Amino acid sequence: MSRNAEATKARIFQAATTEFAGHGIAGARVDRIAKQAQANKQLIYAYFGSKDALFTAVLEAAMAELAAEVPIDGEDLPGYVDRLAAYHSANPHVLRLLMWESLERGDSGVAAESERAEHYRDKVDAVRRAQDNGKVTEAIDPGMLVLLALGVISWPLAVPQLRRLILGETKVEDLRSASREAVRRLTDPA
Repeated sequence: MSRNAEATKARIFQAATTEFAGHGIAGARVDRIAKQAQANKQLIYAYFGSKDALFTAVLEAAMAELAAEVPIDGEDLPGYVDRLAAYHSANPHVLRLLMWESLERGDSGVAAESERAEHYRDKVDAVRRAQDNGKVTEAIDPGMLVLLALGVISWPLAVPQLRRLILGETKVEDLRSASREAVRRLTDPA
């Protein structure tokens, strides 16, 4: 692929990320993606096949970047939650893409399901090893601990209106601090 074609594909991908994060799969418009990317609409179909396939590619890339940028430390789930909060604060489109996947695809049609499941199994294994080493409580299943750690920070970031209605105007740092403490207590082996 020529450099010009690669640059066009990258512009399409960036425009699609913005469009899908803002409008979901059904609400996204290929015309808007093409206009924003300064590309021919037919190129989108040539490069990605369909709007749905483009969404899948965007979500897969977002999830791969998240996994690379925020690795889990099974012995330090509070620190993991803190790093996750920082990442999602800087990249709010990732949670939005996950919410759209859930809203529009439900529990079926999960993008890169086997790869993502393997990634989460690795997280669970990291927590299980921390439990085996006495660093994390064994009172709660390691998979449940991973899910709860993800949820304690991701949910309030994904639904800021709910956070505001319950807490009023709060700083994300206050949320991060409370989440770290909640997960510390949840995982404490004492």
